[in-house]
Amino acid sequence: MAGEGFRSALEQADDRIVAGRAMDGDVAAFAVLVRRYTPMMRAYTQRMLNASADVDDIVQETFVTAWQRFSELDDPGKVKSWLMRIVSRKAVDRIRALRPVLDVDDIEQEAPAHSAPARVVEARAGIEALGAALQELPAAQLECWVLREMGGYSYEEIAEELEISVSTARGLLARARKFMIVRMEAWR
Repeated sequence: MAGEGFRSALEQADDRIVAGRAMDGDVAAFAVLVRRYTPMMRAYTQRMLNASADVDDIVQETFVTAWQRFSELDDPGKVKSWLMRIVSRKAVDRIRALRPVLDVDDIEQEAPAHSAPARVVEARAGIEALGAALQELPAAQLECWVLREMGGYSYEEIAEELEISVSTARGLLARARKFMIVRMEAWR
C-alpha cells in the first residue's frame, strides 16, 4: 500500500522532481516520464513522418537515448523540451535516411477515372519537380522547412529545436521558401 501511495505521489510530481529521480537511476520515475510524454511524442512524430509505421520505433529509441544520456540534461525542469528535441532529431534523421531511398519516379499514382491522361502526366511531373526541389535544399534549410511546414513549429520552436537563433531560423526558412517558389514557379 505504501508503494501505491509513493507511485501516485510520483505521478503527481512536477517534471523537475520526476526527472531528477530518473537521472539518479529511479526506474519508476523514468516510467512516469514515459507515460507522461509518450502520447505527445507519438503525435509529433506521426505529424513529422506523415503517420509512418516508424513512429513507435522512434519514440522508443528516444526514451532509450534519454535513459543513456540523462547526464546531459542540465535542468530536470526542462525534461519535456529535452525529450522533444531528441525525438525531433530522431524523426529528422529518419526522414534523411529515407530521403535517398524515396524516388519520386517509383511512386505510382492511380489516375482518377474522370482525369484525362494529360492531367495525370502533368500531376506526376509536378510531384517529380517537388521531390527534386526538396532534394536540392541544403540540410539546414530542409530541417527548418520540415519543422515549419510539416511540424507546424513556430520560429521560436525551430530555433530552440535546432539550437540556433530565431533570426537564423527565419533566414533559413526564408531562403528555403524562396528556393521552392523559384523552383516550383512553373507549377503554380
